Amino acid sequence: MELKVIGFGLGRTGTYSLKTALGQLQLGPCHHMELVAQNMPVHVPLWNEVLKNPTNFKAVYKDMQSAVDWPTAAFYKELYKHYRNAKFILTHRSKESWAESFGSTIYKLLSDRKNAPAPMQEWLNMAVKVIEKSGFSMGLDYDELAERYEAHNKAVRQLIPAEQLLVYQVKEGWEPLCKFLNVETPSTEFPHTNNREEFWDIVKGATEPNA
Repeated sequence: MELKVIGFGLGRTGTYSLKTALGQLQLGPCHHMELVAQNMPVHVPLWNEVLKNPTNFKAVYKDMQSAVDWPTAAFYKELYKHYRNAKFILTHRSKESWAESFGSTIYKLLSDRKNAPAPMQEWLNMAVKVIEKSGFSMGLDYDELAERYEAHNKAVRQLIPAEQLLVYQVKEGWEPLCKFLNVETPSTEFPHTNNREEFWDIVKGATEPNA
């Protein structure tokens, strides 16, 4: 199964809502970092291999029709080259709100990874390498995060032809997404999910299944 839709928006830009929406549009399963966290023994080694040799994506996207969020977004250059017939989506929000949201969720989790339970360590170390590939080293302040976030979005817009790229905010709902994907608009409400409280619930649920 080849990827049909690939999201290059960074985490905390509505990627979980987009993942859910693509599932409702029959464009799932959709790869998301949650999938990696839910089965770390399988997926973390696969992504560590991709980090070393970002050419063979078949194993990490096995049985997937779509992919969003990190790790995917870090490999936008390689994935565009590999999946030239796919449609691409750049989810985004204001740089200030993104930096504040990312800084208080994903970045905080990774910065404090030494205090995380042992089973999570390898996953978090892989995630650090992924966000570093996107330009985010540890120890940046909010202004630096915002600057590098904008640089990522600009690079994606410059790389992907306009006819293949939807620059999209999930608050826009179904209409622009469905028009771009050439699918029928659902009658159900667009899924808005994964606020900051939900982020920590998802991390806990994915890494502590018996909690």
